[in-house]
Order: sequence, then C-alpha cells, then structure tokens
Amino acid sequence: MRWERLLGSLCLAAAAILFSPALPARQRESPTPPPAEEKSGEKEKEKKTDEKPPKEEKPSVTHHEIRVAGTPIRYTTTAGYMAMKDETGKLKANIFFMAYTRDGAGANRRPITFTFNGGPGSSSVWLHLGAIGPKRVVMGDDGQPLPPPYRLVDNDYSWLAFTDLVFIDPVTTGYSRPAAGEKPEQFHGVQEDIESVGEFIRLYTTRYARWASPKFLAGESYGTTRAAGLSGYLQDRYGMYLNGIVLISSILNFQTTDFNVGNDLPYVLFLPSYTSTAWYHKRLPADLQSEPLARAVAESEKFAANEYNLALTRGSELPAAERQAIVKKLARLTGLSEKFIESNDLRVPLFRFTKELLRDERRTVGRLDSRFQGIDRDAAGERFDFDPSYAAIYGTYTAMINDYVRTELKYENDLPYEILTGRVRPWNYGTAQNRYVNVADTLRGAISQNRDLKVFVAAGYYDFATPYFAAEYTFNHLGLDPSLYRNIRLEHYESGHMVYIHKPSLVKMTADIAAFYQAALPEK
Repeated sequence: MRWERLLGSLCLAAAAILFSPALPARQRESPTPPPAEEKSGEKEKEKKTDEKPPKEEKPSVTHHEIRVAGTPIRYTTTAGYMAMKDETGKLKANIFFMAYTRDGAGANRRPITFTFNGGPGSSSVWLHLGAIGPKRVVMGDDGQPLPPPYRLVDNDYSWLAFTDLVFIDPVTTGYSRPAAGEKPEQFHGVQEDIESVGEFIRLYTTRYARWASPKFLAGESYGTTRAAGLSGYLQDRYGMYLNGIVLISSILNFQTTDFNVGNDLPYVLFLPSYTSTAWYHKRLPADLQSEPLARAVAESEKFAANEYNLALTRGSELPAAERQAIVKKLARLTGLSEKFIESNDLRVPLFRFTKELLRDERRTVGRLDSRFQGIDRDAAGERFDFDPSYAAIYGTYTAMINDYVRTELKYENDLPYEILTGRVRPWNYGTAQNRYVNVADTLRGAISQNRDLKVFVAAGYYDFATPYFAAEYTFNHLGLDPSLYRNIRLEHYESGHMVYIHKPSLVKMTADIAAFYQAALPEK
C-alpha cells in the first residue's frame, strides 16, 4: 500500500542515519549511546548526505455530487496524509484529513471550516458522518441505531451548502500516526495538540491557497477546548484571524465538570441536566412533569444558581431546617429519593445519578445522551457497566467510516481507523497542582483582539458529558467587554452530546448555524 511504502522508506532512511535498526526503542532513544554507535553513525551520515528523501504519499482525489435543499452541489474530495515536518525537514507525523471543496465556487474566497471532534483521542467521524459532511449515517429520528448492516445517505443538512470542509484526525486518531521513531507523547497534551493541529491548519491553508478565504473552526466536546485554544494560537503564532468558531457541546473550563472533593461547582451546574433527564423519563412530580421541558429546567436553573448554590457554600453551617428544605427541593427536581440525597450530603455525582434514577426498573441512563437506557448485569453498584448512548452509535459510525473511505473516497489504508482511542493517554493537561484546564480566557483574548470573531455554541439538554448549564456559566464568566457579548450566540437543543443524532435537533441546528455563518461573513 502507499502508506506502507512511505513508512518503509522512512524506516530505511532512519536506519541509514542511526546504523542501529535492530536496537530496541529504549536503546535508540538513549541520551548517551555507545561510542561505537556514534562513530559508525557519523560515517554512515557522510555516505548518505546526497540521498533524496522518500516521496510523500499523494492523497486520493475524487469527484461527487449531492443535493442539499433541492440544490445540486458538485464537489471534490481530497483524502490522505499531510506530512508534518519540522523546520529542518524532519518528518514528525502524518495527519490524515478528508477535505470537501465545492466545484466552481471561487475557492480562494469561499468560506472554509476546519473541523474535529474531541476525546481527547477521538477521530472526526462523529461530526463528519453525523451532521456536517456530504454523507450521513442512517439512524432512527430519535438517534436509536437501526439493525446492521448500516448505510449512508446523502446529507440534506450538509454544511457544504455554505462552506468548504476539512475534517482533521489529530495524531493517533483515525489514520493519523507519529512518524517512525517519534515519541507519541509530543502530540498528546493540551498545548501539544493545539500546536500540531494549528500547524496542520497553516500548512493546509498555504498548500491549497486558502489564506484569502473566510476561515472557521468547528469542534465538538474536547474539540471545543482545542478550538478555543486554536483561536489564540493561530492568531498569535501565524497571524491567522478567524471569522467564526462553532462549539458543539462545549467544555472550556474543566472545573465545571470535575466532581472532586472541594469543588462544589459541578453539583450546581449539572442539576438542570438532572432535571431534564428526570423529566424525559417521567420521574418528576406530577405538577412539574406536566410542564414543558423549558419550564421544568427554568425552575431547576433558578434553584441551582441561588438557594442550592448558597447551601453548598455554607457547608456544615447550614441550619438543619434549611438543609431539609434543600433535600426536598432536590428530590423534586431530580426524581431521586430524599434518603438518597441526604446520604450523598446534598451532592449527587453524575455516576451515581445515572445508576440511581431508574434503578427500580433495573435500567441506567446514558452519559453522552441521557435519553438512552442501558441494562447492567445487576441493579446494585454505584455506576453503570457501560454508557448506553455510546453503545448506540459506536458500531454504526465505525462500520460506515471504514466502508466510506475505501468505497467512495478510494483511499486505501490497512491501519485500524481509530474511532475513539485510549492510546493518547496519559494526556498532558499541563496544569499546576490544584488548577483546572481553562481555555476560556484564550477565547476571550482572541475575541478582544479580533472583534469580528463570532462564536456559536450548541448545547443539548440531555448532555451529561458537557452539560448546557456549565456552558452558560463559562460564557457568562468570560470577562468580555459588554460590547463584545453580541459576538456570542448560544442555542439549546432537546438532544444530548451528539446533538445531531436527534433528527429535529439536527434540522434546527443546521438552520441556526447557516444563519450564524451568514452573519459572521463580511458584507459583500
């Protein structure tokens, strides 16, 4: 295969320089190699100085047509590796991408969007085949999987109608890999990831002549962390100013979701999502259950931000009568028993809630999407055996991306396409003791310097991975000048983390984002 020939050539070149192809990795990486190896390596370098570097793999280019809202769109797809090198020309990694450009549309002036998912450790498959790309996986309208074999259809909601698209798989995800001999950890961290993806964006923009195009980022989950970090990095490092950023299921401040001793913030910010979940599964009192979802969560939001927040702040000083009133209100808003809430000291962590809410039915609720129910081995224990909402999408998306890349994009690679891998761990969060990752201030700085930068935030009511109230809290605490808050638009959807697997939410989100792009583009 093409990639095998590329890697083979690289390995031969490395062997010629190091003169130690049979040594284990730990010896090759030793900072003090034996003198004999140094001498032989130097001699070999002298012999090979005029040797040409191996040729880079050429991407697969194919041509297609779809209809979006009845309008035919012809487009070109480019799928393959971008060789990432340092300034000396040394290959560091091969980043896999799939790009879609509309034909005959004045490419150098047409908007272009660089998009990715999160994890960390996730490929771009979810946004690619779920919402944005020209093809979409077929699922039930509520997001439930259909029986295998699965299939793709033309995506009537593809963003290709208003922007070109580049899907990026960060190093170690999808088909992306470090170069032979390169340590993977140099790409596995908050800053490391921002720099490698940022360099890919710069290189793609340069090679494909897109510096004059309006530029956008679109990220989901940890991809929103990456996007916020990139907003400052691209601006400061390369002078690349963006027109807009789309954050789907946003997390910029990790303190908002870390259930940890001494950090009460998540208990406050998750409560409205507990309420929405209990409402969906019909576990609220009759008067609250009969209300529309928006009214139920509005009551929960008000209580969370005021009485509940104050009660947690007071800790052991909270009078017994007031504590009991808080217990009763929490039971009303969560569908949990007063006894369970009291035994949790008014603080119910997520993993206990997902197991407890439907325990009497021997069911659990999902983390990515709490509308989904799971069946564990037993009804005891503190946490579910698996996330039923992830199980519902994993098989479908995995099968379809592997089929799609080979059959439609004509790209062949025998590596496993890493959908969501743990091989990126341990992830370097780069935080000092008692600190959380927080890229919100990076985004604030980017908007303050580039006052034309617009941000769209999509938040699902049933998302426990990145709860919507936590996103609201983060953006309400950006510290932006009041005149710049108009640059931010936040919309809610009756769906979960993957907003788009719920068909009505996909329709609404697509219309919302199309309008966002129109507003973010300069007037002609």
